[in-house]
Amino acid sequence: MSGTGEETRLMEPGSLPGLDLRRLAGWFDETLTGGRAGELTAQPLTGGRSNLTYLVTDGADRWVVRRPPVGKVLATAHDVTREHRVLSALADTNVPVPRVFGLCEDTEVLGAPFYVMEHVVGASYRHSSELEPLRLDRTRTVSESLVDTLVTLHSVDAGAVGLDTLGRPQGFLARQVRRWWAQLEASGSPAIPLARTLHDRLAERVPADNLPGIVHGDYRLDNVIVGPDDRTTAVIDWEMASCGDTLTDLALLVVYQRTARIAEGDVVPTASSAPGFLTEHEIIERYQRSGSRDLDRFGFYLALASFKLAGIIADIHRRHLSGQVTGAGVDSVGKVVEPLLVSGLHTLLEDD
Repeated sequence: MSGTGEETRLMEPGSLPGLDLRRLAGWFDETLTGGRAGELTAQPLTGGRSNLTYLVTDGADRWVVRRPPVGKVLATAHDVTREHRVLSALADTNVPVPRVFGLCEDTEVLGAPFYVMEHVVGASYRHSSELEPLRLDRTRTVSESLVDTLVTLHSVDAGAVGLDTLGRPQGFLARQVRRWWAQLEASGSPAIPLARTLHDRLAERVPADNLPGIVHGDYRLDNVIVGPDDRTTAVIDWEMASCGDTLTDLALLVVYQRTARIAEGDVVPTASSAPGFLTEHEIIERYQRSGSRDLDRFGFYLALASFKLAGIIADIHRRHLSGQVTGAGVDSVGKVVEPLLVSGLHTLLEDD
């Protein structure tokens, strides 16, 4: 979950796991139109807890390289070929995305598949403290553009851009319920009994399949790049993208905002709690006004989003306990799981 923007923070360039610049330079020479102007240097971009993201330059041009983490990983969880496919398909639509320059599936180059995309100039906002220096009206513009861009994405005909086979749209919601229950169950969280209750109630209330659209899967402010005019200039981090029920994106955006009020540390983004950011009601109203979806069963989608985020956070906490994840707030992030599940149970009642 990392940015491609100019203001995205850079780590010290000492260690570049999974990035052999000599091999990458050879691939650049064979693949990129115009080649390169000089030797490549790189720095890792911060923010990502999933795919590794590097800012690469030859002294004249800049690119962003994305690849899975080093070591044994689940291909479905770090599928950079999926990201490349989505970005390529959306290139000629009104959805702002970085241009892609190439995909390498030859693991002999970097040890894993990777792709190269445009470095988009802009800002990536993760925490409310990063938005607070802006005027209230600028923060409002940032959040309005975030919602409007989501509407634009959901208006794209998935079949027309070749993404109707990205996943299996039929039975999408039911599979989401099963998937996140499996992750919660595997996490060993003390909240598993509560999670089982929410799972059972969600499973009983799964709505009928809607006309499928392109789902980002993790849509929030720090997964877009914001331009100097405070509007979204690029949507990034498409590794969870699918073709399915688009209301899951809207619901997750709302649940991230709710979670920002109770989470500590760096694990959960808090930008949506900044003064001037659209409220939950305003987000939903703006989306509904610009879109065409019926939100009568939105309580289910909010509950599912809470269930999903609880699963993601429970897994982060599990990996922290095994020494795989470190960082500010990771040691206490497990405390957020139960409130998310309780919130899910309460919002599910909104449909009754």
